[in-house]
Amino acid sequence: MPAATQSFRPPSKILMMLEGRRALTEFGAFLGALPILNLVPKGDGHPVLVLPGLMAGDDSTLPLRRFLEDRGYRVSGWGQGLNRGLREGVQDRMLDLVRELSDLHGGKISIVGWSLGGIYARELAKLLPDRVRSVISLGSPFGASPKSTNAWRVYEFASGQSVDDAQDVAVAPPVPTTAIYSRTDGVCAWQGCVEQTSAQSESIEVQGSHCGLAVNPAAVYAVADRLAQREGAWKPFDRRGWRSLIFPDPSLGAQSEKSMRNT
Repeated sequence: MPAATQSFRPPSKILMMLEGRRALTEFGAFLGALPILNLVPKGDGHPVLVLPGLMAGDDSTLPLRRFLEDRGYRVSGWGQGLNRGLREGVQDRMLDLVRELSDLHGGKISIVGWSLGGIYARELAKLLPDRVRSVISLGSPFGASPKSTNAWRVYEFASGQSVDDAQDVAVAPPVPTTAIYSRTDGVCAWQGCVEQTSAQSESIEVQGSHCGLAVNPAAVYAVADRLAQREGAWKPFDRRGWRSLIFPDPSLGAQSEKSMRNT
């Protein structure tokens, strides 16, 4: 599992234990919100690769992939069974898949990655920037040490690798990049899931769990909104109007946190 220089306290045990229940609630909310979510503008049909999180497979991203297909995208899962870390051959097969999808559809692809899958997505874009149109991560702890999560022991067991040998992956890829995160994430310290704002990178905060992010209605809306942008015309997420009620302004959150530290 990749690491970064910063270390944060992992989420509380209470948040961790509530993950399953909260994810089920978010899935129910996703189903109920489909009539509204279907109002999101359709995309241009470009290919989208969706990567699962640790110890999850393509079944876990099926609702998100089906929704994106309905919005007109050519969507693919990763096709490698359970994500048990960067074992031998995993990265090469992902690189081959990016090339295959790009060649098949004659253009760049977007990559959406959940948790560990989001870290993969960012690294694939760094290795193949001429093949990747945009990257969206969901609760991916690219900006913190693996020990800032409640999953690092699971990673070591599943992959057979020590997180102490991991490399720093905090630098954003050279393509439009969006990091979606939740401050009530029960698996990963949310501070490590936030991207530095730049001319082509941003963060979007939603309210939800870690295990429910791929079916969280606000997160799904944000994913679809970002994918619907024309290639070469990327703009930051628009929080004006009704969106301000659902998507917190990260600058206001940062000011609030700084104020709390100073009191």
